[in-house]
Amino acid sequence: MMAASDKVMALDLPKQGELTERQQSYFAKCEEKLGFIPNVLKAYAFDPAKLQAFIDMYNDLMLGDSNLTKLEREMIAVAVSSVNHCYYCLTAHGAAVRQLSNDPELGEMIAMNYRAADLDPRRKAMLDFAVKLTERPHEIEEADREALRRQGLSDRDIWDVAAVASFFNMSNRMASAVDMRPNPEYRSLAR
Repeated sequence: MMAASDKVMALDLPKQGELTERQQSYFAKCEEKLGFIPNVLKAYAFDPAKLQAFIDMYNDLMLGDSNLTKLEREMIAVAVSSVNHCYYCLTAHGAAVRQLSNDPELGEMIAMNYRAADLDPRRKAMLDFAVKLTERPHEIEEADREALRRQGLSDRDIWDVAAVASFFNMSNRMASAVDMRPNPEYRSLAR
């Protein structure tokens, strides 16, 4: 019987193929850099095509060229995941915020209520937009985009904020649907 801490998700899906050499290399890089393979990757690994699509989109949004810093993108992930009560993403991306900011309190504040954090106006506006896009996407209008422009964000930056928020809304829903569990290692990072 699998221990609760070893559980990746609630579904028991048969593997549809072997990981590609590129995916095996990616897993090895995760193991080297993090000391473990994130459970989200293990969950998607039942289907190499779905795994690659997830990796490609994640890497593009979170590591690709953008005027948004890695910390800002992680902050968006946590603010969106807080609204969606996504246990996996709050744990994993909360750890990333703690690490990137060197501030354990900031990660916790954004997870609980980003409005309580001492954020500069640019970051506050980005999180306001991401949360509104999560809670009430049908209410996004030009005034919301203009609020970001007033904080110095370009239209490309606005695209990036929206893309990261949208990706984590999808990811949160998948993680919740399959009861994806975060790796226990995330809990102790940067504390």
